Amino acid sequence: MSMLQALMAVLGISLAGNAALGWAWVGARERAATSVLQRDDARAAASACSDATEDLRDLADKRGAEVKKAQALARADASGRQQAAHTILSTPPAVPGDACASAQVRVDGWLRGRVQP
Repeated sequence: MSMLQALMAVLGISLAGNAALGWAWVGARERAATSVLQRDDARAAASACSDATEDLRDLADKRGAEVKKAQALARADASGRQQAAHTILSTPPAVPGDACASAQVRVDGWLRGRVQP
């Protein structure tokens, strides 16, 4: 084998090796780019999830405050109704011995107490 043939063989082997390394580098670069994109997508999804969770927490806090107000109003209303019930129950009958007549007197009083439009 001549020197030129040997040199051509070494050059061919070097060229094949460089091509293989280039191909491997392109593949590694593609995988790295894909990994970066996947990482960025995962971060964006995690951030969106975190934001949505925070929004839900804010909504829950707002509704909790609304519920507390509604409960306070309901307690006040119940207290007023309870007081009215105690008054009704502790008031002696208007017509002793006649529940119907006593009820009629009570209803008449209630109707007089209503504000007419």
